[in-house]
Amino acid sequence: MSKHEQETATEHNNDTASATEQEVMDTAPETAGEAQDANEAAFEEETGAAGNSARIAELSKQAEESQQRLLRAQADFDNFRRRTQKEKEELAQYASMKLITELLPVIDNFGRAIEASKSGGDVESFAKGVDMIFRQLEQVLQQEGLKQMEVVGEPFNPEFHAAVMTVESDEYEEGTIVEELQKGYLLKEKVLRPAMVKVSG
Repeated sequence: MSKHEQETATEHNNDTASATEQEVMDTAPETAGEAQDANEAAFEEETGAAGNSARIAELSKQAEESQQRLLRAQADFDNFRRRTQKEKEELAQYASMKLITELLPVIDNFGRAIEASKSGGDVESFAKGVDMIFRQLEQVLQQEGLKQMEVVGEPFNPEFHAAVMTVESDEYEEGTIVEELQKGYLLKEKVLRPAMVKVSG
């Protein structure tokens, strides 16, 4: 190869290298941008996954805490229900305790009156003693809300009275109670026992 041919080949190779280098340089920014986009997408995906995992962990923790609170509330309610049931049973069992306690002095006085009658005491004194005890008993029952019905001369009312017979009467109008055969009682405002009566016909 002549010197001229060698120089021509060298120039050609240099031009080819320059063109290749230029192509690489032209495509490099595009490749770098794509790589950066890919890296950013991967980072966002990784960050999103990490964020989701943290969110899931937080929600799981809240769910566990809610479950524990629910279980404690259920246990507290069960304990309250059992305690209330026990108190209700005790109340029903000992509801009459207060009344009986108040009746004990009456029983004591009846006992004394009976002992006095056995020793041959004065009948009049005994009768007065029994009358006092009866009034004491009435007072205790009235304090508990017991009230005796006053029925004679009142219009017959089946909610308060039980008519056992009808009689003719010139003194009372028809449908009026003329005689009380058995006393009726109210406990506060509720009929405890209706009065057994005769009614004018």
